[in-house]
Amino acid sequence: MPPERSLVIVDDEPVFAASLKRSFERRGYRVEIAPSPADLEALLASRTPAYAVVDLKLANASGLDCVRRLHAHDPAMLIVVLTGFASIATAVEAIKLGACHYLAKPSNTDDIEAAFSKAEGDVRVPISARPTSIKTLEWEHIHEVLAQTDFNISEAARRLGMHRRTLARKLEKQQVR
Repeated sequence: MPPERSLVIVDDEPVFAASLKRSFERRGYRVEIAPSPADLEALLASRTPAYAVVDLKLANASGLDCVRRLHAHDPAMLIVVLTGFASIATAVEAIKLGACHYLAKPSNTDDIEAAFSKAEGDVRVPISARPTSIKTLEWEHIHEVLAQTDFNISEAARRLGMHRRTLARKLEKQQVR
């Protein structure tokens, strides 16, 4: 780990962010919380953290924008994306935008810290022989459309050709927390 143990948590859930902050502070990190992209911009105007934990789904924004902004600010920053809405599409986009890792919730401080130390790829990761199911393909497509619409459920439902309530119910069933 770099000697600078400063961390920014970009998450709009105050209880989760505060809990994560306390946990990282006990491990010797200097932690700031940015609940929105605007707060992140203000923080980056005066500091450059070495690490970042970004929630994928913020109240009125996508965490992917924050990942892009953090990586542009400092390409060496180690960024981990956390989400309760995991999908291959958003994982790929997060990595392409500069994240070093992508974790599904629930994840704890140990998981996040381990992800920081696994910033490099591992060619020994086993390749699954199990084919992708129809349900998984549907879920991936839904998340891809959600990411394209900045998590606007009404617009995503329109593009998917389904009623907004149907999409909301599907998201409630599959949500990982």
